[in-house]
Amino acid sequence: MILIMNARRFFFLLFAVLGMAMVFCTREVAVPVKSSPYVSLQGPVDYVGMKTCQSCHANIHETFIHTGMGRSFDRATQEKSDAAFGDHALVYDEASDFYYKPFFRDSQMYVLEYRLEGEDTVYQRLEEIAYIVGSGQHTNSHILDINGYIYQAPVTYYTQEQRWDMAPGFRGDNIRFSRLLASECITCHNHFPKLEEGSINKFTEMPSGIACERCHGPGEAHVKEKLAGNIVDTSKAIDYSIVNPADLPRDLQMDLCQRCHLQGIAVLNPGKTFYDFKPGMPLSDVVNVFLPRYTDSHERFIMASQADRLRMSACYLNSDMTCLTCHNPHRSIEATAQSQYNNACQGCHQTAEQVQCAAPQAERAAAGDDCSGCHMPRSGSIDIPHVNITDHYISRDNIRGQKAKNSKQVAPAFLGLEILTKEEGSPLEMARGYLAMYDKYVQADMVLDSAWAHLERSQAQEGEQLPVRIHYYFARKDYAALLKLADGAEPEKLASAWPAYQVGEALFQAGRYAEALGFYQRACELLPLHLDFQEKLGATYLQLQQLPEAVKVLEGVLEENPKRPVAWTNLGFAHVLQGQARKGEACYDRALALDPDAVQALLNKAAVRMLQYDKAGALQLVQRALRAAPAHPQARALMQQLTRR
Repeated sequence: MILIMNARRFFFLLFAVLGMAMVFCTREVAVPVKSSPYVSLQGPVDYVGMKTCQSCHANIHETFIHTGMGRSFDRATQEKSDAAFGDHALVYDEASDFYYKPFFRDSQMYVLEYRLEGEDTVYQRLEEIAYIVGSGQHTNSHILDINGYIYQAPVTYYTQEQRWDMAPGFRGDNIRFSRLLASECITCHNHFPKLEEGSINKFTEMPSGIACERCHGPGEAHVKEKLAGNIVDTSKAIDYSIVNPADLPRDLQMDLCQRCHLQGIAVLNPGKTFYDFKPGMPLSDVVNVFLPRYTDSHERFIMASQADRLRMSACYLNSDMTCLTCHNPHRSIEATAQSQYNNACQGCHQTAEQVQCAAPQAERAAAGDDCSGCHMPRSGSIDIPHVNITDHYISRDNIRGQKAKNSKQVAPAFLGLEILTKEEGSPLEMARGYLAMYDKYVQADMVLDSAWAHLERSQAQEGEQLPVRIHYYFARKDYAALLKLADGAEPEKLASAWPAYQVGEALFQAGRYAEALGFYQRACELLPLHLDFQEKLGATYLQLQQLPEAVKVLEGVLEENPKRPVAWTNLGFAHVLQGQARKGEACYDRALALDPDAVQALLNKAAVRMLQYDKAGALQLVQRALRAAPAHPQARALMQQLTRR
């Protein structure tokens, strides 16, 4: 969210209209492995890459590369894309008034964003697409790579309906080309990319699809053992030099699959990253996953909820089944015969009574006696439009998808947040879950009330509670309470960037800029390539009139990523404060080339035009600002000033 501030002690005209663009960051929330016989969990073991695996397992590699996992991620080429291009490939977002045109030119994929007034194109921005995400079974989504920083493009191709539309979550809330993709997202849609230290979304190496070692763990020890001639007869014993998921206990098998097939509110344990989980570990050693439960949660579900839906099923609760009971991860769904799934059902349902199907014989014959087609019907999801997926909740109620639904039912009621990675979460873990829910999905007081109720029950050490309580007050925007809690805290004593940033923000909002500076500096020290933190550090230098320092920080941001309108706006402001109006206006133009609705850049540029006695030019810019934000107080005040006789 961008907030606006007035310049301090400049001179009368600019005091009213010239300000800085601000960024408020929402937090992306962040036990040794228990004794395990697997070598990869006993100490450092390197990954060897899929080509090394292929050298011995060529037959498995040949089928795996055609699976959804094997085709999950690659460079944006026409061969990778499942989309249809041409004149019809055009998406309009009414809320933001932008059109999007995806196309290939000279083997490079682009997305053109533009705006029309009548038949005239009044704005356009062209972005290269670096990667395509998705096997094509449901979608192709698209990723920008800006100097290693990756962001999701605002349009997706939905293969089942063969249509382009806004990407999930963008319709009505179009953040355009600025949705950053951090390791939580990428490490499920792809094998492990190499994250640059100090960043949350800058990657120096990007693999092409999920690879063997995501499910089997790092293979260095296994390769060394086999090259040394140490062969294990796996029909008689487990080879602990590599993880075979089929050999894992049921709970660890499920943890492996639900690392990615249990989408929800993922909250890392303190000090952990998404790279720390390895096959054979309890998932809760690294991350806990939460899902909000509503009165209709049995009927409506998100796309990547297969593990959660399966766990609801009587079949799961009354047997030892796992995902591997039905699925061979090395073979694509398209290449898997329906009989494999039916055989899995009949492996348990063997008595005459159990085998007996209530459906009429004609219906059964027409469906090919397909158990899963009736008891696991395909359905839409509540988070991804235009897709039809298999519901993994195996139930009699699901038969032929004819669930009893009351069309007059009121909106579903929220029942609470459930932790899915362990039997019961501690009060502190539940508080973290509710805060993550608030940050990422539901900005409602009741969510924060629940977080506070769990915090009040926590018996954790004060040092464990402190960053969670800081986070709570930050979410509440109760900066006075946050500063009281953090009174006497020293920036260098904070071990995590987010609490440092949040204390800095509370001080900034209280006008205590000199004190805020140290906490922002600490946040940037811990995460130097978190560019939102750097932008806020630059804004603080501006408030303190430390203009050379502000310019240095903001230029550093733009050297890392030149497509950040806030940084261009604030850099322009710094130049204007240094008496370099022409240079400042050029920065505002750079901001507006990236975002024509950047209100602060429009107002700052209008102020420069007024200094140049270009009242008509200033008026035009303020009118644009008011079209983008009709209630903006600075824009309204400046419009009154410009139209006053």
